[in-house]
Amino acid sequence: MDPLGARSQFVDIQTLPTWQQQLGEDGEETPRDQNDSLLSQQAFPSPFPFRADINRKIMLFTGDIALLNCTAIVNTSNESLNDKNPVSDSIHQLAGPELRDELLKLKGCRTGEAKLTKGFNLAARFIIHTVGPKFKSKYRTAAESSLYSCYRNVMQLAAEQSMASVGLCVVSTTKRGYPLEDATHIAFRTVRRFLENHGNSIEAVVFAVTETEELVYKKLLPLYYPRSEEEEKACLPLIPADIGNSEGEPVVPERQIRIAEKPGSLEDDSEEESLESDLGQVGNHAFARMEGDVDKQRKLILQGQMSEAAMQKQHQRNYNRWLCRARAEDLSDIAALKALYQTGVDMCGRTVMVVVGRNIPVTLIDLEKALLYFIHVMDHITVKEYVMVYFHTLTGEHNHLDSDFLRNLHDIVDAKFKKNLKAFYYVHPTFRSKVSTWFFTTFSVSGMKDKVRYLDNLHQLFTCIKPEQIDIPPFVLEYDARVNGPYHPAQSSGL
Repeated sequence: MDPLGARSQFVDIQTLPTWQQQLGEDGEETPRDQNDSLLSQQAFPSPFPFRADINRKIMLFTGDIALLNCTAIVNTSNESLNDKNPVSDSIHQLAGPELRDELLKLKGCRTGEAKLTKGFNLAARFIIHTVGPKFKSKYRTAAESSLYSCYRNVMQLAAEQSMASVGLCVVSTTKRGYPLEDATHIAFRTVRRFLENHGNSIEAVVFAVTETEELVYKKLLPLYYPRSEEEEKACLPLIPADIGNSEGEPVVPERQIRIAEKPGSLEDDSEEESLESDLGQVGNHAFARMEGDVDKQRKLILQGQMSEAAMQKQHQRNYNRWLCRARAEDLSDIAALKALYQTGVDMCGRTVMVVVGRNIPVTLIDLEKALLYFIHVMDHITVKEYVMVYFHTLTGEHNHLDSDFLRNLHDIVDAKFKKNLKAFYYVHPTFRSKVSTWFFTTFSVSGMKDKVRYLDNLHQLFTCIKPEQIDIPPFVLEYDARVNGPYHPAQSSGL
């Protein structure tokens, strides 16, 4: 306890600025892309829209979480609740020895769970103890689910105990090895979803960070808590593809069980259904379907005796294996290349995917990981019609993907990739690349040749995709302006 008349070392959260109030402070600027109108908000509504009421509940505090004067603060620990880390050490030092005795009565805490104790000598009335997962890229999915559970259970406990405010530390330690940026995405989206769905009683959530963590938190906060409609639009392209379900929980499609309302009945409601047609449906739903001998199926494939339906099933099984691997592996190094990304829509309202040839250092990267990244990014895009734009601008020998890699990719990807791809725009092709592409699409892959369209300049591309609907790398714009002259929208009245 502070001496009488001395200034308290504790920090009253009422004195902290809310996230909404921090807009424009310290010279902050709303993150912007090359094109301010990169995405149409009607075509791509943000999954995390601007909510001033939620932003007023969010605070960012750089300092010791143990000093916060709020209803509860969070302590990150291990399964035995005796971890030695800066956050835990500070909380124990200020709370006093009674806290250690109280933790012995809890008999540990499992990963992802949250347990409650008194705050003792802290300004906070309660301490919520939680255990973050140990991170290994091999078990990434399990780690994501466990970390989500940590934040979700903390928020759930705060709501159940009618707590007005809660201070959240970074629920992972150096020992546990969870990448800070990945962990922050999960923390922000979980808290945001909880406040949207169940957070009426919670008045304040304070993210307490160190100076090192502050940089990452300030970078990612606008993605999940935009402070204006302009910031919402600017941050929309930066939001990861994987944002979990309606509660922010990571979704693993392979683990979802889909049960039809009436598994054995036809969708057609006609009155001409006969007993034979009813019996014909028996065994068609997932629970009644039997799997054949996998070894026998592979033998038939080698002998060329397998039916087309069985071949498709085998192909789908192979694709699902690749997709599972893609979701489990750490592909952040490939993502950092910015060689593949989603942008706006074309004139027909179809999703536009961009490939930047110059950003693919073929001789330096793991091509198998590149293939996994392509599958991971494209899987949810290809459920609807889409187009691809490939910028061949200023590519060198070290950027050219081997034909064997492309053939392998074509053989692995799901049928929907090929069916729903409606056009492949090849921008700034060279004579050599045209010849190579012609040979590849004619003799190696079927059905692709008619979809490739060579575009010598951006003027031609803009007749298919409006300029504000595509994020074009600056070097491509500079090259095109130098070779073909600057683009003047007034000259393209036909658009």
